[in-house]
Amino acid sequence: MYDANPLIQHLRAASVGREDAVFATQPKTAGGDVTFGALFARAEQMAAALVSRGVEPGDRVAVQVHKSLAAIELYLGTVMAGAIFLPLNTAYTDAEVAYFIADATPRVFVCDPDRETGLREVAGAAEIVTLDRNGQGTLSVLADGQGGFDPVAREADDLAAILYTSGTTGRSKGAMLSHANLYSNSLTLRDYWQFTSDDVLIHALPIFHTHGLFVATNVALLSGASVVFLPGFDGEAILDAMPGATALMGVPTFYTRLLADPRLTRERAANMRLFISGSAPLLVDTHEQWEMRTGHRILERYGMTETNMSTSNPYKGERRAGTVGFPLPGVEARVMKDGAEVPTGEIGVLEVRGPNVFQGYWQMPEKTAEELQADGWFITGDMARIDADGYVTIVGRQKDLVITGGFNVYPKEVESLIDDLSGVLESAVIGVPHPDFGEAVVAVVVPEGEGTSAEAITAALSGQLARFKQPKEIILLDALPRNTMGKVQKKALREEYAGLFA
Repeated sequence: MYDANPLIQHLRAASVGREDAVFATQPKTAGGDVTFGALFARAEQMAAALVSRGVEPGDRVAVQVHKSLAAIELYLGTVMAGAIFLPLNTAYTDAEVAYFIADATPRVFVCDPDRETGLREVAGAAEIVTLDRNGQGTLSVLADGQGGFDPVAREADDLAAILYTSGTTGRSKGAMLSHANLYSNSLTLRDYWQFTSDDVLIHALPIFHTHGLFVATNVALLSGASVVFLPGFDGEAILDAMPGATALMGVPTFYTRLLADPRLTRERAANMRLFISGSAPLLVDTHEQWEMRTGHRILERYGMTETNMSTSNPYKGERRAGTVGFPLPGVEARVMKDGAEVPTGEIGVLEVRGPNVFQGYWQMPEKTAEELQADGWFITGDMARIDADGYVTIVGRQKDLVITGGFNVYPKEVESLIDDLSGVLESAVIGVPHPDFGEAVVAVVVPEGEGTSAEAITAALSGQLARFKQPKEIILLDALPRNTMGKVQKKALREEYAGLFA
C-alpha cells in the first residue's frame, strides 16, 4: 500500500518483514522502545489526523516542536498524506515564526503546548494543534482515534518538504525538496557509508534541519538500522551508548565536547565503526585529537539545505583532515570563476549538480534563477578548491554566513535589528573562531550619542532572535573600518578579533 508514495515507499521498504524489530531505543519516561511496525502504524494515524483537519496534497504542515519520536511519526505522516513537511527551529521566537507562517501559508501548524498562546497570534489562517516533548497534545488525541491510512499517491518530483534557509538580505528562503531529492540522497549515503540493519546509530541531532532529519533519520530507516534516540546532545548519554552502538552523526561541537570528557577512550569506542561530522567545518586539530584518543578518523562530509549531501570523505580510503572528500556517486562538482571552471587546485565558487539538488525557492522565482541554473548546476556560494586527487576543500564563504554550532546565521538579519535600536548608528556582524561552537557571532557596533551599552543591546535582541543568532560578544567602536569605496571591511574585523575566544 506504500508503493504510490515514493519517499514513504523507500523509507518503509527496509523494515518490511521486520515490523517487530526495534527502530528506536529511548528512556521509558519518553515512551520506551519503538518498533518499525509501531513507528509506521502511528505515522498512519498522524496522516489520518492531518487529513481530518483538512490537509490536502500539496498543503504545508508547519512544525515547531521538541525532538521526539512522535515528531518523526508526524514527519512520516505528513508525507503519507501527500502534504509538505515544514520543520522550524525550536529556538525561533514568535516574531521569527510569523514570517515563515505568512510566507508558507500552512494548512496546519503544530507547536509545543507551552507556546500555543503566543504563536496563536501569528498563526494566521493555519489551524494550531499541539505536540509536546513526550508526544502528547491535541494532535496526539486526534491521532488516537484514527485507524490505518493508505498513503496518498505522489510523483517523484512532487514536494515532500520545505526547509527555510536564511537569506543574505535577511529574508529567509524556503528550499523546496522533492520525494526524489530526499530518497535518492539517503540511498546514496546508506550505500556510501555502508549502513545495514546491523547498525546502531546514536541520534543526538535536532530534527528540524537536513542533518538530523534527512541524513540521520532517513539513512537509518532506509538501512533498517536502529537508533539510540536522544533528545539532544548529552555527552554522558552518548558515551554511555557508545559501547553498544556502531555510528554517530554529529557537528564539530559534539566532538570538541566529547574530547573534553576523560571517559572517551579507545576501549569505549571499540565497537564503533563510523563517526561522521558535518554542518560546519571540522578543525584539523579536532580531527587529529579524535584519532589519537579513539583510534578512529572522523568522516567529514559537506552539504546544504538546498542540496542535502553533495560530497563525503570515503568510507574506505583516506579521510583527509580539512577536506570534505569527493562528490558523492551521481553528484557532479566544479569550481567556477568568472563563468569558467578554474584549473585544478585554484579557488573559486563551488557548484554542484545531481538528483540531490532542490527544486528551487518557495515563491522566489527570481532568486531560484540566480542560484539554480537551467542546466541543473546549483551555485552554492561557498569558496572551494578541488585538488589533483579530487578532494574538495571548502576555504570560505562567498557571503558572510556564520556557522555556529552547526546552525547558519546571516549577519544582515542581526545587523538590521541592531541598527534599528535607539542609540545605534550602525553595526557589523561577523563570525570569529570559537573553541566550542566553531564560530561565534560577534557584533561590532558604533553608538550614536551616549548611553548605549552592550548589555542594553543584548537585552533588546533577546526577544527578537533565536539564541544561536544572538551575539556572544558585542564590541563598541567609534567607527567601522571602510575601504575607499565606503564598504565596511569585515575581513579586517575578523582578523582583529580572531583571538577573542581563544
